[in-house]
Amino acid sequence: MKTLHVVGYKNSGKTTLIAHWITVLQRLGLEVAVLKHHGHGGAPDLPPAQTDTVQFLVAGAVSTVVAGGGMLQLIQQKEPSFQELKALAASSGPDVLLIEGYKQEVGEKVVLLRNEEDRATLESLQGVIKIADTHALFSDGTLLDNWLQQWMEEAQ
Repeated sequence: MKTLHVVGYKNSGKTTLIAHWITVLQRLGLEVAVLKHHGHGGAPDLPPAQTDTVQFLVAGAVSTVVAGGGMLQLIQQKEPSFQELKALAASSGPDVLLIEGYKQEVGEKVVLLRNEEDRATLESLQGVIKIADTHALFSDGTLLDNWLQQWMEEAQ
């Protein structure tokens, strides 16, 4: 499994790029998993309050797992380590794991820059293999697609 972080500050295009790359990689016949750091403060949104899952959490369950229709939903009231999260994301056996965020963790990184002020901080990260200007990226939607395909071929 190849693993690649997409990092940058808020509104740099990380989610948009990852969503696009999922479609690119699927067209190549590859299965993709994503691990996202919720960097917006607080916990991610829960399902609606009337669901069984939320009722279990309110009652004190430390985790709930719901499975059905070919899908699994896991909610835990503790945050696992980065390594545990990677293992969980990889448990479905994808060919590629795209990681949004987790700038300080070890791994190959694509850095998205909104402006030159971002450059000094983000260029100093460990594992940077590609830097892309957000404005250039969105003026040419395929700018990084060829690079991604070459990166995928390097491991094969």
